[in-house]
Amino acid sequence: MDAESPVFAIAVAAELAGMHPQTLRQYDRIGLVVPGRSRGGSRRYSMRDIEQLREVAQLSSEGMSLPAIARLLDLEDEVRMLRSRVTELEGALRAERESRPGVRVFAAGATGSIVSLASGRRIRRSTEVVLWRPRRLSAPEDEADADDQAPRGGA
Repeated sequence: MDAESPVFAIAVAAELAGMHPQTLRQYDRIGLVVPGRSRGGSRRYSMRDIEQLREVAQLSSEGMSLPAIARLLDLEDEVRMLRSRVTELEGALRAERESRPGVRVFAAGATGSIVSLASGRRIRRSTEVVLWRPRRLSAPEDEADADDQAPRGGA
């Protein structure tokens, strides 16, 4: 059994959370703490649900509104999900690195493509040189002089 397993009936969950069962029903109706359901449709609360109910009670007693509490719980769920995803991606990255032990260095090829190199290997440098000179910005008085010297056309 883990913290997510829905095992507690509403009466037990209410007792563990220090609330009235009707309060738990209300929170379920408004989507604040939504328990799992048995095959027969009875509410079943997990230890995580009980912890959330306790947190809701504490935040409510401190003056936080139910919509604000709902938003906070949603954000906590999102953080939990994102942390899980980061852990999953770190594992995938670790597995990828272990499957290719010598390839860890990347360089730009002559055509601009990304080239992976074995560690310690050097890429041959291109002899091409690209020269770039920024255009000189003219001062405002230079522009006025240029306007005066420019040929004026008329129709």
